[in-house]
Amino acid sequence: MAKVHDFQEVAKHNNRDDCWLVISGKVYNVTPFLEDHPGGDEVLLAATEKDATDDFEDVGHSDSAREMMEKYHIGEIDSSSVPAKRKYTPPQQAVNSPEDTGSAAKILQFLVPMLILGIAFAFRYFSKKEE
Repeated sequence: MAKVHDFQEVAKHNNRDDCWLVISGKVYNVTPFLEDHPGGDEVLLAATEKDATDDFEDVGHSDSAREMMEKYHIGEIDSSSVPAKRKYTPPQQAVNSPEDTGSAAKILQFLVPMLILGIAFAFRYFSKKEE
């Protein structure tokens, strides 16, 4: 029977000398594989202290990579100890009021190019008359 690991225990193994990952409910000690990982050891280290299943699946690992994982398998994760994923909540955006300085900036974005265009047109118009 495979050993069942608590998530807090697994999360402590998060450095180059001791690196464990949780992928699809299984726990892997990938410490010996860090130097050989094609994506570099930083990729594996960044996947510690969380359920790395999505990270692993997003890359699209080959069948041979999946087979290779088995030699690093050290047990199962206690699913009740895995923290719930946090939902992404976008930052609150301030509502622009009419007296906001953003309105002045929008007007300037229009007027400054028009002013430059007018000066260029005037310069060209008056320089042609002098010729």
